[in-house]
Amino acid sequence: MLRICIVLILCSIFYGAAIGQELEVKKVKILPVPAIGYSPETKTYLGAVTLFTFNLYNDSLTRTSNAKLEVNYTWNKQLILDCGWNYFFKEEKWFTKGQVLYSKYPDYYYGVGANTPNSNKLTFNSNRFFFEGFALKKIGFKLFTGLNARFIGYTKVEPLNSLPNYPELVDGSTLGIGYSILKDTRNNLLTPLNGSYLYFNTSYNLANRNYGQVALDVRFYKTWKDKFTLANRFVNEFNFGSTPFYDLAFLGGDSYVRGYYYGRYRDKNLSSYQTEFRFPVAWKFGLAAFGGLSSVYSSENRFKIANIRYNYGLGVRFLVDKTDRTNLRMDYAMGNNDNSGFYISFGESF
Repeated sequence: MLRICIVLILCSIFYGAAIGQELEVKKVKILPVPAIGYSPETKTYLGAVTLFTFNLYNDSLTRTSNAKLEVNYTWNKQLILDCGWNYFFKEEKWFTKGQVLYSKYPDYYYGVGANTPNSNKLTFNSNRFFFEGFALKKIGFKLFTGLNARFIGYTKVEPLNSLPNYPELVDGSTLGIGYSILKDTRNNLLTPLNGSYLYFNTSYNLANRNYGQVALDVRFYKTWKDKFTLANRFVNEFNFGSTPFYDLAFLGGDSYVRGYYYGRYRDKNLSSYQTEFRFPVAWKFGLAAFGGLSSVYSSENRFKIANIRYNYGLGVRFLVDKTDRTNLRMDYAMGNNDNSGFYISFGESF
């Protein structure tokens, strides 16, 4: 099945390059491409993704903005509607980003902790709605600060097998208000070559039992000879209080730790280091090698990080927009205990 997916994805790339050509309207580029891929959470999926890039101001101070609209249906009978954006106002005096996500999702839950065995797996259904939006004001050189708000709603949570029993798997919702500091010197948001990214956020969340969160995300990028790029990422997330199961720190998925099922391991806290080396090969194709070490852990072990999980993998890059250096990314990643995953997306994982 994985080989078939790879062949179909390569076909979709050439289809997007030859037929689904880039449309440009008043400095707004629109790139529609079929979405065919595979991940541990969805298995094979089919759909469509449209990438919008914006460069509305003729000045050297404003970086290119972007937005993504994606619709997928999976072999696991999952429906996923996803919209996200990163937008710089003129001279980057203000910056807004966010995401709106709806999914109807049969999923796996393994319980809380860094050592949950595969025998703990429970299949459950749920409808999920997620919204997060940031409004940040520039206060220094590529330094922003401001507020963010988010809403998470889990409804129709229904376990599909009786054992094991997880009483925390119930309907719930969270409304959170946070304060953020962002220092972003990356030259490109989707495919950074140089610069750094420092994000700090603290939030208070209203739920059945209120809880707090603190998150730190630090990234560094360095490119040599305009070809070879080394990217590094450090992530820490801490939860305080009675965090519901759907908002615990988790390990897995395309955004954090490729090679593990999204949410395979979850707990109050997460620490992760990821590194990636990217380089061109021929024509519009490039390769990437990546790996990392990560851990989830309880509040009692917050200063005793243990149960380290590793991941590593290789990826292919296809340049779909030379001007803004936007890549279509395909990654295959592996972790310990027979975990693995295949991912496809616009832009880099980080």
